[in-house]
Amino acid sequence: MSQVPQIRIPATYMRGGTSKGVFFKLTDLPAAAQVPGEARDRLLMRVIGSPDPYQKQIDGMGGATSSTSKTVILSKSESPDHDVDYLFGQVAIDKAFVDWSGNCGNLSAAVGPFAISNGLVDPARIPENGEAEVRIWQANIGKTIVSRVPIRDGEVQETGDFELDGVTFPAAEVPVAFKDPADGEGAIFPTGNPVDELEVPGVGTLKATLINAGIPTVFLNADELGYTGTELQEAINGDAAALEKFETIRAHGAVKMGLIKDVAEAAARQHTPKVAFVAPPADYLASSGKQVKADDIDLVVRALSMGKLHHAMMGTAAVAIASAAAIEGTLVNLAAGGGKRNAVTFGHPSGTLRVGAEASLVNGRWVIDEAVMSRSARVLMEGWVRVPGDSF
Repeated sequence: MSQVPQIRIPATYMRGGTSKGVFFKLTDLPAAAQVPGEARDRLLMRVIGSPDPYQKQIDGMGGATSSTSKTVILSKSESPDHDVDYLFGQVAIDKAFVDWSGNCGNLSAAVGPFAISNGLVDPARIPENGEAEVRIWQANIGKTIVSRVPIRDGEVQETGDFELDGVTFPAAEVPVAFKDPADGEGAIFPTGNPVDELEVPGVGTLKATLINAGIPTVFLNADELGYTGTELQEAINGDAAALEKFETIRAHGAVKMGLIKDVAEAAARQHTPKVAFVAPPADYLASSGKQVKADDIDLVVRALSMGKLHHAMMGTAAVAIASAAAIEGTLVNLAAGGGKRNAVTFGHPSGTLRVGAEASLVNGRWVIDEAVMSRSARVLMEGWVRVPGDSF
């Protein structure tokens, strides 16, 4: 039996939007985990409690869902145009890997508050009262995020009356702007088309909008899949055949987007792309029991993350929705009624969300100047996490 003692690492457990994760300062990590590689991945998996064949993450900080199996590493930015560098790791639940291929838009809302509270932002940029603008370098995708963090008496304000569907209690509003959110230097539409014909063996040929904004996403029409777009989690997550079909679609979408060369590679890239399906507005009962009325929304959207239907909406997918809605002719834009728009309110399983984006056509190529949404964030626990000393 192993008798290696545990070590403890300073950490903060935070909610950001409809996700939560374990936040670390880079300099607080053990030396071997301060650089990318196997040691870092093994450490983060042990912190979260993965891989877990029981899919419960009982022996770790994870909550056994894609929304709660997350880690964040932050450091002071070396760039004079940014305050903090933000690296996001999506930890697989039952498999031994950490996916670094994309951002978490929800946890992006918690980056600013953490950075201020942990001394990563120049105090001269923090007002005694008002809003602190935190300039975040999102290292996974090489993009800028600007967060406006409410400050009261020189401290981050976490409580407030801002309500976010998918989160039980109100909190302080944190507006987050994603600047030029296309992944890396890639095009908004990797194929050059707002709508493609996506051939999926065993499924058929589906209309798809393949967009690279916020996070690479494959948008489909709900009716082509046999859905209404008002489904809740149990309608899909309890259907093994449906989940297998969505994973097949995701894999072929990833190939068509140029993210992978062969569908076999999709298993090692679970975080991206996302798959979502859209439909025109409709009445439905949200998972909380809240009545969502068609008159109050522009469209309905359902999205899958890490192989399961999400309980609300991933923040990065909300950026993709805002971006696609702003460009005429995409499936998202058409589901919302078509035409030029710079904001939409969409229905998701937990309720509704309003998002906005500004799109422009530059030299025949679509560019998203920025996408904006409001989230909230709160520290749930802070101190140390403990892991066996030989776990990494």
